[in-house]
Amino acid sequence: MNSSTIIRHERRRREDVLEGATVVPKEIREQAGFDPSDRFIAVPVDDGVLFKKLDFDVREEYEKLSERVQERFEAEGVSEDEVEDAIEWARD
Repeated sequence: MNSSTIIRHERRRREDVLEGATVVPKEIREQAGFDPSDRFIAVPVDDGVLFKKLDFDVREEYEKLSERVQERFEAEGVSEDEVEDAIEWARD
């Protein structure tokens, strides 16, 4: 692989990564303490868009949600077989 091929490949990879990304100016990132891995949600407001930092542990939130769903299924008397059947039906 020659150097021009590597450069084209790197440029294409960078473009793929940036698609849909929003660039936050360095001064704002530093002032707000944003990290490159931070995630945001866009919220429409009257005169533009507000970007809100998502600040939670995804694994912890998933576990909490899973527990609530399981409790609800148990309260409603939904069996594991019924859940499996519903998933299979939805996939078809």
